Amino acid sequence: MNYDFDKVTERRGTGAMKWDALESHYGDVGLLPLWVADMDFETPPFIVDALRQRMLHPIFGYAVEPVEYWPTVVRWIHDLHGWSVDTEWLTYIPGVVKGIGMAVNVFLKEDEKVIIQPPVYHPFRLTPLGNGREVVNNPLRRNADGTYEMDFDNLEKVADEKCRMLLLSNPHNPAGIVWDKETLTRLAHFCHQRNIIVISDEIHGDMALWDNKHVPFATVSAEAEQCSITFGAPSKTFNIAGIVSSYAVVPDKDLRRRFYGWLEANGLNHPNVFAPIATIAAYSKGEAWRREMISYVEGNILFVEDYCRSHIPQIRPLRPQASFLVWLDCTALGLSQSELTKMFTEQARLALNDGSVFGSEGRGFMRLNVGCPRQLLRDAMQRLEKAVGEMIAGKR
Repeated sequence: MNYDFDKVTERRGTGAMKWDALESHYGDVGLLPLWVADMDFETPPFIVDALRQRMLHPIFGYAVEPVEYWPTVVRWIHDLHGWSVDTEWLTYIPGVVKGIGMAVNVFLKEDEKVIIQPPVYHPFRLTPLGNGREVVNNPLRRNADGTYEMDFDNLEKVADEKCRMLLLSNPHNPAGIVWDKETLTRLAHFCHQRNIIVISDEIHGDMALWDNKHVPFATVSAEAEQCSITFGAPSKTFNIAGIVSSYAVVPDKDLRRRFYGWLEANGLNHPNVFAPIATIAAYSKGEAWRREMISYVEGNILFVEDYCRSHIPQIRPLRPQASFLVWLDCTALGLSQSELTKMFTEQARLALNDGSVFGSEGRGFMRLNVGCPRQLLRDAMQRLEKAVGEMIAGKR
């Protein structure tokens, strides 16, 4: 490998939420943080070099978008996902969660509703609620092997005439599902027939693992293209979340006019000076780094699976098909959610995401971030093994 993913880089004191917010979120700065969805790998050197080169100029005034900005994004999407995107379909947005909030306000009346499919990334619920819209749950159906699928029968029941938007996590967070074309086509038909806009969060789309292939929602059918707004970014893949480099892709002319017109009117479609620079560097020079990072993450996932199988069989990791997040099924421990989180934080001294924040369907689960050097992951699993052993011994 050309890049060193085993290197441990100190992040404390740098304003990193993952490390420096432990006190405010968990009340303990000594926890090992495996929660916030950024990686502990150093940002690729070609991105750092591009930013450093711009920093050499001592003026940071208003900036125009570099001419190669959107053609570079178009080329990346086409080469990686086979999706031919027109440059006019694209615009900058100041973050995916912000994009969801903006779309809610542009397209939904105050009495209209948003459908989500929990367990799912918690801003899918919190953002519409915070903007005064009702959220309708269509929980994923859990299969006997622990995997999930969409429940279209229940979707028929819960989607009334006030449902005008569906938030799609594609790939799915926290379960790491790469939705197949058949499922997405069926969802597109359902939503198109009912005039429901699909907001497809595809921020993890560049991180499909093993032989899985990410399918952009808008590509599965003409109906999907007509009812979709897709959000993407290089931020998860290249570990530059703090730069805020998100973008929207809207093929439909009417949806684009309404959404992009609102963004333009409110000055929300203009990137800061660094976002295009980082994006161009990532998408023009990053394919080798991306492949090596994914290979390392796959190794980390296999390590967690093997460790749990050999030492903590009461915890069952669901293998993700994309991204660096592992959904841990801890239900066999027989603990309440409060007991489970207490064991992780107080006994194991680990900071993971409490599964219940992703919806009631996440009770008994924890979300583990394996985007880190393996020695940190080994330390985490050893801590967890000890905590589980002590908990079981205490029940005897």
